[in-house]
Amino acid sequence: MTSPESLTFRSDVTVELVKSSASDADVLFAARVSTAGEQSLAELSKDPERSKGLINYLMRDRHGSPFEHNSMTFFISAPIFVFREFMRHRVGWSYNEESGRYRELQPVFYVPDTSRKLVQQGRPGKYEFVEGTAAQHAAVSDTLRESYEQAYTAYQKMLAEGVAREVARAALPVGLYSSMYATCNARSLMHFLGLRTQHELAKVPSFPQREIEMVGEKMEAEWAGLMPLTHAAYNANGRVAP
Repeated sequence: MTSPESLTFRSDVTVELVKSSASDADVLFAARVSTAGEQSLAELSKDPERSKGLINYLMRDRHGSPFEHNSMTFFISAPIFVFREFMRHRVGWSYNEESGRYRELQPVFYVPDTSRKLVQQGRPGKYEFVEGTAAQHAAVSDTLRESYEQAYTAYQKMLAEGVAREVARAALPVGLYSSMYATCNARSLMHFLGLRTQHELAKVPSFPQREIEMVGEKMEAEWAGLMPLTHAAYNANGRVAP
């Protein structure tokens, strides 16, 4: 049985770009095939910088399909409740998550640090989050840690009694960390970022839960390095997915 001291508590998320086939040139050959046919293949060997105006035009006028001819695969570690929000994004995404049916889940749990705003004010659609007090942060930390310890002890007790993993996992909370591979293209990622991040350049405001926004910010940083012209055009046109 795992002792309370062996539980791990985290307040962060991790995102690793494990595989990619994505560049600004991918947007250009896909766009130019409509007028140049097989000659569009020349875009693969040209400097995309010379055609950044075309990328901006496609983004501005929402010609979206040229932004789909690329791929990025991320390995993500985050609390389960983040993944449940993630999987509302289905078009242009593929997921494979670790399974509590096939492995014993590890005792790693989410406890927000003091930078996490705790108090919700206002009504749905008009609410905001504000800083919590020191007492509220202490209550969250203490209560979550105690709850996690009890839940994981119950989980391990059932496993020790020979109960199947797929049944015993029902005792575990959504604050447990899980891991998954998520694969997307630039168009689907832009749609995700438009909904799951707040940004001063966004034409359409978004109010994401902070924990999924943390994942989105890390994914965006990786994408921006792969497709800098496309990322710049996304920001320049109000962060609206084409």
